[in-house]
Amino acid sequence: LMRLPYQFLNTVFIAFFILVLSISAHAQSKLFNGNDLTGWKINGTEKWYVENGELICESGPDKEYGYLSTDKNFKDFILKLEFKQEANGNSGVFFRSSVKGTIVKGWQVEVAPPDQHTGGIYESYGRGWLIKPTQEQEKYLKMGEWNKMKIHVKGDQVTTYLNGHKMISLHDEKIGAGEGGIALQIHSGGGIKVRWRNIQLKEL
Repeated sequence: LMRLPYQFLNTVFIAFFILVLSISAHAQSKLFNGNDLTGWKINGTEKWYVENGELICESGPDKEYGYLSTDKNFKDFILKLEFKQEANGNSGVFFRSSVKGTIVKGWQVEVAPPDQHTGGIYESYGRGWLIKPTQEQEKYLKMGEWNKMKIHVKGDQVTTYLNGHKMISLHDEKIGAGEGGIALQIHSGGGIKVRWRNIQLKEL
């Protein structure tokens, strides 16, 4: 058996390593780059800006709903992010959703003050609450601290996790047929400020 030159083997190994890194990067991508709002669109007049590598949403003088939506649509995915509620904290993460002005169609994973169902699923301009966490699960929210959220969407099933704890699991035919992007929300009413970081999505 002919022995392959060391230099050839080394070149093959490097090429393989680069390929693996490329596939890994494609499989999981940062939706927020930590520098600016590239890949996102502001909807409404509320405030969205970047500070110290964090994405911040804050109520503006109009005190209306506001959304920051992705340019791309995502069907099946695992979305991981962190959020910290500095004031009020009534926000949310929409998926398979579309935004026109400040009218959103789709489904929201709730981000809210204590005992207001963070991790539950709400259908805007539709059926309203589809599923809420139990009272026992409400305690997993750390108000005023960084929280880790994971959202798993596959076909007609949605499962949410908060700080490592499973919050809800839902099968829904309408969600299964839904299409659209990811959107972060500022609730109406004013007085809201939420920080976001490490927003990463892996398509399935």
